[in-house]
Amino acid sequence: QVQVVESGGGLVQAGGSLKLSCAASGSIVRLDSMVWYRQASGKEREWVATIYSIGTTSYADFVKGRFTISRDNTKNLAYLEMSRLKPEDTAVYYCKMGGRSGDYWGQGTQVTVST
Repeated sequence: QVQVVESGGGLVQAGGSLKLSCAASGSIVRLDSMVWYRQASGKEREWVATIYSIGTTSYADFVKGRFTISRDNTKNLAYLEMSRLKPEDTAVYYCKMGGRSGDYWGQGTQVTVST
């Protein structure tokens, strides 16, 4: 079993910054991908960013230049640094850890951006 826990969400003013963390623990062999998604109220979950074990990253167009994904392979941690936040970034942010044994999701952390 693998447990995934996100943290770092909160309330921030537009233009501000937040850094989310995602920690995986349990029976981990290797985590190939670490992925952030988000889901705004009343909307479908959408992909935000991905980082692979070799460090390759990709971003959704709506966060390019504002968000940075990173990881610490030694600690099974993923991060999402968010800057120049907009009210439309308000959502629950979820982390998905992908490995050979499957994909593991966290419970999410709420990010609210006020005007």
